Amino acid sequence: MHLASESANRFFSDALLAGYSHYTVGVCYLSRLAEFRAAEKALQEQLAQLESLKNDAGLKKEIEFEQKLQGLMSSYDKGLRDIIAILDPRGSSAQAAPAGPKRRRARVIKVYQNPHTGELIETKGGNHRGLKSWKEQYGIDTVDSWLRA
Repeated sequence: MHLASESANRFFSDALLAGYSHYTVGVCYLSRLAEFRAAEKALQEQLAQLESLKNDAGLKKEIEFEQKLQGLMSSYDKGLRDIIAILDPRGSSAQAAPAGPKRRRARVIKVYQNPHTGELIETKGGNHRGLKSWKEQYGIDTVDSWLRA
């Protein structure tokens, strides 16, 4: 008897003994079979991609360059940082001392005057409690018209 059919028979008999119906066992077996075939197909696609990469001339040149560079580095006892410092001396110092954080422009203070009460509110943004209450009471457009120049 074939090994795959022995495995299938064992799977069916174990599932039936566990109390599953023939239908449930068949669906489960088919889904595992579909999962196997999908994995097999994905593997074949990856193998084809690997084979095309192996035949890529550009990749072969990059691999050769990397191997020669590694050989040179080991023969002269130099590391990657040493090579970077030799090839780009300003680049390594620029990374060692990064510039401070960029500062954004300061927000302008806005002054609103309520014509009904004469009250003044100075704010840099729209999160002021009094300004919010005015906007709820009088409307956004009305309060925006109270902005002093």
